[in-house]
Formats: sequence, C-alpha cells, structure tokens
Amino acid sequence: MMADWLTVTRGTAPLLVSIPHTGIDLAGLENRLVSRWLGRRDCDWWIDNLYDFAAGLGATVVHTAISRTVIDVNRDPTGASLYPGQATTGLCPTETFDGDPLYREGEEPGPSEVDERREKYFVPYHAALQVEIDRLRGLHGKIVLYDCHSIRSVLPRLFEGTLPVFNLGTNDGKSADAGLQAMVGQIMAETGETSVVNGRFKGGWITRHFGQPQNGVHALQMELSNRGYMREPEGKGAPDNWPVPYDVAFAAPMAATLKKILETAIDWAGR
Repeated sequence: MMADWLTVTRGTAPLLVSIPHTGIDLAGLENRLVSRWLGRRDCDWWIDNLYDFAAGLGATVVHTAISRTVIDVNRDPTGASLYPGQATTGLCPTETFDGDPLYREGEEPGPSEVDERREKYFVPYHAALQVEIDRLRGLHGKIVLYDCHSIRSVLPRLFEGTLPVFNLGTNDGKSADAGLQAMVGQIMAETGETSVVNGRFKGGWITRHFGQPQNGVHALQMELSNRGYMREPEGKGAPDNWPVPYDVAFAAPMAATLKKILETAIDWAGR
C-alpha cells in the first residue's frame, strides 16, 4: 500500500490528520499541461507547514505529495459532484478553480486514464486513512478525523464575495458530534476573525465518507482562507507572486489557534 508519495506518521492520540492537497508532484504530466505553475496554483499552499505541530501532539498524519491536478483525493471517486448546482473541480480536474484550462488542447485525461489514476493514487490514500482509523479505533472509544484545507480568499467562480477566514465543515452536522462542532466553532469565533460552520464548504469526500459518529469516527473539515496565514496577493496571482513564501511569524497566530483546535479535539475524544 505504501508509496514514496504517501507519508503516514503514526501517533497514538485519538486524532487522525489528513493533508490531501499540498502536493506539487505532477506525476509526469508537465508537458501536457498549459504550464507547471498553473498545474500547481490551486495547491493548499503551506498547510503541511502550518500544521507541523500535529505529530507532536500525538496525532497520526496522512499526507500525499501528488498534486490535486493529477487526482483530487477529496472528491467522490465516481466523479459525482459533492456540491450539485455549484461550480467545482472534478476527480481529475481539467480546469482550475478560476475555470482556466489545465491541459493543452487534446491532452486531457480520458476515462481509462482517470481509472488508472484512481487506482494508483486515490485508492492507496483512502486505504491508508482506513488503516489508521481502524488502528486508532482499536485504542480509543472514539476518534476525530481532521481534514486540512486552504483556498484563496476571493474566487468568484466558486463563491460570492470574500470567504471567511475559518470554514468548518461537518456535512451539515452528519459527520461529527454536535458538541465537538460547537467547541471548535467557539474557538474560531473567539479569534475575532470571520468564521462559519457548514457554509460554502461543508466537507469533501473524506469528511463525508469517513465521518461516521455512530461508529466512533467524527470527521471535521477545516477550510482556511489563505489570508489567515499568508500575505495573499489580490486576484488570481501570477508566477512572480504566487505562492508567497511561508512566513512562520506571520502564520503564528493562525497556527496557535489551530493547535488549540486539535488539542480540544484530542481532549474531547479522550473523554
């Protein structure tokens, strides 16, 4: 199951952290794409750096180095939209969040290639999550699966206006206990930053598929606006200004809040 692009850092706390969208490995597609930069623009930049404290809390961390341009491991594997009627990107995206074509004309993946990518990258990532869920459930009565994400603050094709800094998703309360959701919501509100629970982003496939409170698995998706931890430029960004380098000092307030959220999740699950 293991591969050089898939990293699992094991802990024993009742917390599993999923990092599915920080990969920049384009898996040999470079010559088929409009540009490497465009193929990486929608990466969840620096989220792995932002949560680098998680393993130190005893959390288990699962991370893929494969770019979401190759395959998005947080989409329905059948290709069905998780947000019917709203703009989104697919299992193997052919366009960016802004609607820009990712592939040169005629170079888009066909159904058989999509199937190959699913088997090569999607299946192992989800199998790794399931293995760790089963292992941690063997140690604890209940666990929290925390799925880490970020996105640009302004994306007219995906949402109106400016996205809140903190966006917590629990599939409208179906993937996690209401008490846990409320505690995390309170931490977000106490920062003084904008926040919402089950707003535009309610949780992707990882949250919806694995979040089974009745079986002791409580899944949260945290979608952060980039401006909360980066000096985010206006607009789409360009090769000369996106991504901006990771600045530990600038990101420190956000990292402190996220650490409090993960510590709260561990404490809640351990009760």
